[in-house]
Amino acid sequence: MLNFVVKRLLWMIPSLFAVSFLAFVLIQLPPGDFVTTYIATLASSNEVIDQNTAAQLRERFGLDQPMLVQYLKWIWGIVTRGDFGISFEWQQPVSGLIWERMALTLVLALASLIATWALALPIGVYSAVRKYSIGDYAFTAFTFFGLSIPSFLLALVLMYVAAVEFGADVGGLFSSQYETAPWSIAKMFDLLKHLWLPVAILAVSSTASLIRVMRANMLDELPKPYVTTARAKGLSEFRLLVKYPLRIALNPFISTIAWLLPNLISGSVVVAIVLNLPTAAPLLLQSLMAQDMYLAGAFVLLICALTLIGSLISDILLALVDPRIRLE
Repeated sequence: MLNFVVKRLLWMIPSLFAVSFLAFVLIQLPPGDFVTTYIATLASSNEVIDQNTAAQLRERFGLDQPMLVQYLKWIWGIVTRGDFGISFEWQQPVSGLIWERMALTLVLALASLIATWALALPIGVYSAVRKYSIGDYAFTAFTFFGLSIPSFLLALVLMYVAAVEFGADVGGLFSSQYETAPWSIAKMFDLLKHLWLPVAILAVSSTASLIRVMRANMLDELPKPYVTTARAKGLSEFRLLVKYPLRIALNPFISTIAWLLPNLISGSVVVAIVLNLPTAAPLLLQSLMAQDMYLAGAFVLLICALTLIGSLISDILLALVDPRIRLE
């Protein structure tokens, strides 16, 4: 397993280079560039920029150079100095913009992940063990509801209920007095007060999906002979479920980690915009719309890195849980 992990880590390096180049090319495929978008924005406000000024702006941002030269300068700065470049739109270092948003994104994603697993795992097991019971039908109805309702619509409904019926402060992750305040215990408690609404919204669809996955996996394992043998040996039902079928049924459950990590950035764009969350997803969308290639490229590179890391973590956990798939 150690050799496997080392090989996977080494293969990540050329994979990241290849994806970074493809991302850089794809971001520049739409016609025009950041200066073109900037000129169009000013034109909507009846401001006009002449060709000389536009040429000066392209020279200032390095957009007058060939795309390969731009990419090599960008990737060399990342490898040698950890410098992702300067955001054209924000006129700030990209690394500062990303990590500022990623901290809150990580808190929100981890809270959503914990809530999802804490609900989906026991409910999925219960639905399989009590198949076709009233509880199973009730949880099945919940999963259909969670999978069918759009997240942005659920966000609007819950925001209305929380604000009108309970007088809660909705929108954003902080109260107005803490938005720009330095971190403190009071600010952390304020974050926890606002965190429940986005966590509930983001956890509904993923919980519903994982409940169906866990129920189906358990239903596949429960009729197998090893379960019957363990039951015949006198194991208690709880110990039997945890020690044998649940351990095997967790395999597809654990494999979802591979897409959960990149989903931290790109999977909740609409919900983040509706709730006005200061997370990474709205900034990614804004950078793509403005053709801010260094900022957008850094996000795409980060999504790729999280995908590779998630796949590695998933494979390691699968090997720990299920001895049948360990490498000799």
